[in-house]
Amino acid sequence: MKRITILGSTGSIGTQALEVVSDHPTVFKVAVLSALKNATLLIQQALKFKPAVVVIGDEGKYHEVKNALSATDIKVLAGEAALAEVAAYGDSDIVLTALMGSVGLKPTIAAIKAGKNIALANKETLVVAGELITQLAAEYQVKILPVDSEHSAIFQCLVGEEQNEIEKIYLTASGGPFLGKTKDFLATVKKEQALKHPNWVMGAKITIDSASLMNKGLEVIEAKWLFNLEADQVDVIVHPQSIIHSLVQFTDGSMKAQMGLPDMKLPIQYALNYPDRLKNNFKRFNFLEYPNFSFLKADMETFRNLNLAFVSLRKGGNMPCILNAANEVVVEAFLNDKIGFLQMSEVIEQCMEEVAFIEKPQLNDYLETDKHSRILAGELVTKSIV
Repeated sequence: MKRITILGSTGSIGTQALEVVSDHPTVFKVAVLSALKNATLLIQQALKFKPAVVVIGDEGKYHEVKNALSATDIKVLAGEAALAEVAAYGDSDIVLTALMGSVGLKPTIAAIKAGKNIALANKETLVVAGELITQLAAEYQVKILPVDSEHSAIFQCLVGEEQNEIEKIYLTASGGPFLGKTKDFLATVKKEQALKHPNWVMGAKITIDSASLMNKGLEVIEAKWLFNLEADQVDVIVHPQSIIHSLVQFTDGSMKAQMGLPDMKLPIQYALNYPDRLKNNFKRFNFLEYPNFSFLKADMETFRNLNLAFVSLRKGGNMPCILNAANEVVVEAFLNDKIGFLQMSEVIEQCMEEVAFIEKPQLNDYLETDKHSRILAGELVTKSIV
């Protein structure tokens, strides 16, 4: 049995991963569960899956979790430092990093240094510190297995193609709920509209990122590090049906695509049990239900976040870290009705212009950049309210 640590077990990816575990009780065993704030669900999960250890990131909820699990043998820890501690837990075979945002960076580093293979759902880790993470993975001979549907698609297309050079990859985007909309329309949209994704069921933050195309921008940066590509080897194509999850083009002009219905449990299952595929009862694709596929150019003039992501990737250094930190702040502000949809791009761009650029950052530089970018973004949001 594969013993799994799930960092972020109460979020969208974490809960779906536990569904995969439930479907394959003779294949997977939960070793560690963690959540940042949702103590109630974490307790329910712990009682069902009986991990050796659970972590609640919010130290104020430690006693709630501890008391609820007092009749079990489950060890309870609290605080963000504990997340890094359990990421290196010796009894685990693979670590699913499904924490939202840059908080996943330190636990991912700890897991890699402990020799754990990483099922990576926390794209921000590679966005913030891609060079550092890939160097560590190579040093400790650890596999980074992508969980994002697009990167899983590329990863699956490359199986058996190790000797063949990639010419280009195409990351597909659904276009989100605002596909084809103008800036005038976007200037007045509210979170309720942005949270209605046409194809995928995801958490609030990633759904807003999808609406603004920042999610695709972060995926472009992640792809660079996962597959050792240059910026001009990564392209984005809008595919509203979300059936083709991404494509690889090789130097002979041939292309491979991975297809399937939009269900995150498939890439989760593939990463957790790699290299073997598991039989499941997921709904199967029916060609007759999708007689037409369409493809559109991504509108980077209207959805400026995607362009800002390409700019940060080409600049390199700590620029993607600035982009990511500022984005996390503005998305939270948008979800709290403190900033408009288009203002998110304005704040991110200003942070990219004003936060000090570091060409060759080390871990502490990334952490300091993240902190300063968040402070500046928060100040800019406050000014926009006034």
